[in-house]
Amino acid sequence: MPAAPPRTSALGAALAHARAHRPRFVEELKTFVRFPTVGTQPKHAADMARCARWLAEHLRGLGLRAALVPGPGHPVVRAEWRKAPGRPTVLLYGHYDVQPAEPLDLWHSPPFEPVVREGVLYGRGACDDKGQMWAHVKALESWMRTAGRLPVNVVCLFEGEEESGSAGLTAFLERHGRELGADVAVVSDMAMRGPGVPAITYAMRGALGVELEVRRAGGELHSGVFGGAVANPLEALCAIVAGLHDARGRVAIPGFYDAVRAPEPGERAYLRRTGPTDAELLRDAGVERGDGERGYGAYERTALRPSLSVNGVTGGYSGDGVKAVIPARAVAKLSFRLVADQDPHEVDRLFRAHVARVAPPSVDAEVRTSFGARPVLLSPRDPALRSAAAAVREAFGRAPVFLRSGGTIPVVGVMAERLGIPVVLVGFGLPDDGMHAPNEKFRLANLYRGIEASIRLLARAASATS
Repeated sequence: MPAAPPRTSALGAALAHARAHRPRFVEELKTFVRFPTVGTQPKHAADMARCARWLAEHLRGLGLRAALVPGPGHPVVRAEWRKAPGRPTVLLYGHYDVQPAEPLDLWHSPPFEPVVREGVLYGRGACDDKGQMWAHVKALESWMRTAGRLPVNVVCLFEGEEESGSAGLTAFLERHGRELGADVAVVSDMAMRGPGVPAITYAMRGALGVELEVRRAGGELHSGVFGGAVANPLEALCAIVAGLHDARGRVAIPGFYDAVRAPEPGERAYLRRTGPTDAELLRDAGVERGDGERGYGAYERTALRPSLSVNGVTGGYSGDGVKAVIPARAVAKLSFRLVADQDPHEVDRLFRAHVARVAPPSVDAEVRTSFGARPVLLSPRDPALRSAAAAVREAFGRAPVFLRSGGTIPVVGVMAERLGIPVVLVGFGLPDDGMHAPNEKFRLANLYRGIEASIRLLARAASATS
């Protein structure tokens, strides 16, 4: 059984502070969300820098040492408090960059003008990941404003490149991660099981992002003069993309499934009992019928099995009316989601070899890799996960379920492998919070419970060595 936290007045005072200051916490979160921190759009580079400085200053105001870690991209906000000798060091991770808000006409209110309606905060980043990260920031405040200290040592790493692959933070962790001296990492950037049903995530899929360009010599050509006589790169690209899956819904790249680890005995049955049903997933997606690899349910396809998605195709003319041309180039953006023990570097090699085999000789095909992230598989029996589950149970009033996630957080694999520490993946969002969609939202009740869960999690981490 996880060690019980000390039932001290300090814990009670921290919880009371969090409950008394909820309105201010929400207003501060709204300020945070107002920064249009779309890290992948160059026009928001200044907004990214302003937000990072604001966040660092806020953490200094709580009594932490905070600084910006520069890199080739957007800075990492690093903050530390190390005045608990003999106690563990907890690494708190989050990201302040957000997804693009387009299409803007689908938002009911401007994405970077956050508004609360019926206990729900709407705005880009409200859930992914500013709101969830804010739960931990305000837990730190609750301890510092009452006890004047934290029950454990803490280091915060809040990055601005999660949505684009975490290259800067990954490089930092690979060079300096061991120097942090962290004993456990805590990440909140995922969903709960459902309203009032908390969850601990014990597996996340890895990812590989690639861009496939098909081209031929020369420029656009008249389709009447040259149609049927020269290669059409757009048609060649479509043929390659169409052949990436077979009739059973499996990825048709030789060797792709060779390293896929089979689930543990009984795991599929457990996931069917505790995870979302097919109907729930399809409802959240807004579709009536599912699709994918035969022999697996919708949740299993997103959690247990790897996948390949076509994210976008460009080429030729797509404006109004008709333009009778043969395009000179076409591009497809693709993303793989990988499961244990698939290596993104090996999958990248397999994909390149496959494209080289199937591309027509009349065109040139080039693959460009944008990012890769390893899958993560943790043990639900790890003491750190069990202790976190106990803290979550106390905050939410019910025990969390253990789930697999189909999503990817690039640095989680780095933390688990390079730092050699357990990673607690505890999310406070909901499946329908629209994390990458218009009208993204975050229920304030989950923010409040998340703050209390974080307060209790820190207390339990301290009791593990006391």
